Amino acid sequence: MKKNVGNVERAARVAAGLGILSLVFILEGNIRFLGLLGIVPIITGSTGICPLYTTLGISTIKKPKG
Repeated sequence: MKKNVGNVERAARVAAGLGILSLVFILEGNIRFLGLLGIVPIITGSTGICPLYTTLGISTIKKPKG
């Protein structure tokens, strides 16, 4: 697959994913497992590929001028 997530957004996704993943350790009861959703932005940020962006035809990678 072709990369479609720009560098700034990749860093933001990884940071947000780590924040969401930390909920596993902060929350109590079964609700804490919602923190596992943080794995999704971590994976999309580290690979630079977002399947939803591919489906919608979106890319946040800057194209070279010229």
